[in-house]
Amino acid sequence: MSKFKIDPVHSEIKFKVKHLVVSNVTGEFKQFDASIESDRPDFTDAKIVFTAEIASLETGNEQRDGHLKSPDFFDAANYPKMSFNSRRVTKLSETDYRVVGDLTIRNVTKEIELNIVYNGTAKGFGGTEVLGFEATGKINRFEFGLKWNGLTEAGGIVVGEDVRIEITAEFNRIVEVQKAA
Repeated sequence: MSKFKIDPVHSEIKFKVKHLVVSNVTGEFKQFDASIESDRPDFTDAKIVFTAEIASLETGNEQRDGHLKSPDFFDAANYPKMSFNSRRVTKLSETDYRVVGDLTIRNVTKEIELNIVYNGTAKGFGGTEVLGFEATGKINRFEFGLKWNGLTEAGGIVVGEDVRIEITAEFNRIVEVQKAA
C-alpha cells in the first residue's frame, strides 16, 4: 500500500463565490490535512481523506471572515471542521480523474464530484516521492446549511448560491519503517 500526506506549505485549499452577481470573493483555508492511500499505481482504488479547520478561513477581510465563521455561514464554534472522504476514483485519461466522495459541512454530508488533474510525480528533497494534483468542483452552499443571504437596496443578491472549489496539492510519500522481527 502506498501512503501519501499533503504538504501544506505547497498546497492551497480555496473557494470562490459570486458577490453581487458581478464579481467573486476568494477565500482559503490555512489549516488543513489530507492523505491518499492506494494499492494501484493509477490511483483508481485510492482512499482520499481531507479535513479543514473552519477557524483558519481567510478572505482578506477580517469582518467578512468573522461573518463567514458565524452561525450565518460555517458556525465554526459548533462545527469546527469540514471533511471529505472519497468513495470512488475514475481515471478518464493519463492526467484526468473524477473523484466522487462525501463532503461534510455543519454536520451535513452530501456526495460531491471533483475533477482532478494529476500533474505528475517528482523526486523532492531527500529523494521523497512527491505527487502533484489540481482539483476543481462546485457545491451549492444552501445544501450544507450556509443559507444566509442579503439583498441590496435594488433587490440584488449579495452572495451567490454556488461555491467553486479550487485545490492545488502536493503529496509526499510516507515511508513506513519496517520493524525487526
